[in-house]
Amino acid sequence: MSEMRQRILTEATHLFARRGYEGTSVQAISEAVGIRKPSLLYHFSSKALLRDAVLESLLSRWGDVVPQVMTAATTGENRFESTLTEVIGFFEADPDRARLLWREMLDRPDALRSLLSAHLSPWIGLVSSTIRRGQREGIIYADLDPEAWIFWVITMAVAGFSAAGLSGVFSEDAPAHRRAELVRIARVSLFTPPLEAPEHG
Repeated sequence: MSEMRQRILTEATHLFARRGYEGTSVQAISEAVGIRKPSLLYHFSSKALLRDAVLESLLSRWGDVVPQVMTAATTGENRFESTLTEVIGFFEADPDRARLLWREMLDRPDALRSLLSAHLSPWIGLVSSTIRRGQREGIIYADLDPEAWIFWVITMAVAGFSAAGLSGVFSEDAPAHRRAELVRIARVSLFTPPLEAPEHG
């Protein structure tokens, strides 16, 4: 991808996330990039195609990176930590990514569902199969629904980063504390407690 196309996608992500699709004009995006409107339309011939490209770019990262992270991890717990860290880091690096997904979920749920299915199905299947393997090994709760767990963890991450500006209302915690708490919630809801060694009298 050319540097100019990437700059356009980056600025469009920020503006769509902050103002919404309807509230963002092609002119505003071109001004944010620092180019004329015809130059932007040379790369993306319409605002609708630009929105599609923004979402494709955003979601393709998960489809590309997460399976690699999971394959590189050597244990179930490492896969959990690595995958969740990758997802959290993706949104933490730019919370507008989460805000954009949240807006799209509210404004165009059917279109977003199709995009998510196309891009995320492979790694959701990989995470689900890893969870089921952990259930057979007794290290993950047997009654846990893998796909439902993935849904809620991703939803918590997207919602949490979308609402990051509200964190000061509840506490003055640092982003690292919020990240650690999300990991803790996900972990304790997934893994069974370790068996305590019997006491010898």
